[in-house]
Amino acid sequence: MRFVWATGSHVGRIRNQNEDSVFPETSGAATGPIVVAVADGMGGHVGGEIASRVAIDAATATDEPPAVRVGAANAAVLARAESEPDLSGMGTTLTLAILDGDRAHLGHVGDSRAYLLRNGELNRITEDHTYVEWLRREGRLEEEDIAEHPMRHVVMRALGLEEEVEIDSYEQALEAGDRLLICSDGLTNMVDDPGIGEILRGEPSTEAAVWALIEAANSAGGNDNTTVALVDVEA
Repeated sequence: MRFVWATGSHVGRIRNQNEDSVFPETSGAATGPIVVAVADGMGGHVGGEIASRVAIDAATATDEPPAVRVGAANAAVLARAESEPDLSGMGTTLTLAILDGDRAHLGHVGDSRAYLLRNGELNRITEDHTYVEWLRREGRLEEEDIAEHPMRHVVMRALGLEEEVEIDSYEQALEAGDRLLICSDGLTNMVDDPGIGEILRGEPSTEAAVWALIEAANSAGGNDNTTVALVDVEA
């Protein structure tokens, strides 16, 4: 398989700084294996921005499987906060994929998301580690009520909070024509899944699709930083 990727990140229309980080930071193409990742930091002031960057750097500095990379990122964020007390309490999401041959292997903590578009149909790969998603799984909240729930932004699992973090792992088969999307919640809180699917179906250029998604989030309000990594799978 050949992989063509593009990434983009925008501060949005409300925030003063961008606490998201993405890897790679430039577009490209390769036969693989390749690594793509998105991290969404939290912690106020500069903490969130640092947490997401530290996580991305640690996760992409090793050749280990995704879950090991995410664990290394967690340790790195904790170590940085311990060495700089002003950063205490900072954390970050991390969703990372290694694409190799006809498989994508993913590691995931938080509420950034991975999706697969195949034959025009968009499917979510990852599960949000949020309070409202937990309520939905427990049958205590309907899908259509999540967007208005007062605690919809509460993340129940993130890197940098505890020494041991539960990491979700996924394996996704790949076919020529697939599009693998990883994004921060700045996109998914502004644009619903049907809207994301429509953009991915309508914009064949990898780079243009990335910025069309970001523009859609900003047009809908741009309430948060929006970061997108998109990989097109070719035969």
